[in-house]
Amino acid sequence: MLIEQPPLFYRILFPETVWRLHRKRRTVFLTFDDGPIPEVTPWVLDTLDHYGVKATFFLVGDNVRRHPELLEEILRRGHSVGNHTMNHLQSTKVTTRTYLRNVALADRLIGSRLFRPPHGLMRWGTARLLKNHFTLIMYDLVTRDYSRKLSGEEVFHNVKRYARKGSIIVFHDSLKAEKNMKYALPKAIEWLKSCGYDFEPIPMR
Repeated sequence: MLIEQPPLFYRILFPETVWRLHRKRRTVFLTFDDGPIPEVTPWVLDTLDHYGVKATFFLVGDNVRRHPELLEEILRRGHSVGNHTMNHLQSTKVTTRTYLRNVALADRLIGSRLFRPPHGLMRWGTARLLKNHFTLIMYDLVTRDYSRKLSGEEVFHNVKRYARKGSIIVFHDSLKAEKNMKYALPKAIEWLKSCGYDFEPIPMR
């Protein structure tokens, strides 16, 4: 549970960040990290279209550089996007100055006020500085679709167990997560709809 649904004490450590989004309606927010890539992202977009669902994609800048048409397609289909650094960089492994430069490089390509740190890790000082320019979006539920130790059914079970009103839910449009995500995403959408949930993208402004 420490991974799938971050506990209260961890959320308190980062008061600058958003973990859930509260709406009057029974709403959840699907998000996808680490794309866009041509092997997976178009399938995600088609699946979301099939169910009439809008989502938010946290994009790696270098992937956008190589596949700018996918950024355009994500936006054309009515989804929102956010910054996930230029090179999927972990804040705790580099200096704050290096990290902020990396984020700025991605911002030139993505142009969104939303930011999510890779692996959900940031130094406190880095978070405070980023808050001046971005809305820092974390998550209420990590599906763990990327895990080689989990099956697609177990990923789907994580959604059923931890989703709640206002949940920001993390999937990944990446090669690593592809198999589990392709199994779990349609089932998760169908189950959430059956429970009366609406879906919204996270506003970029």
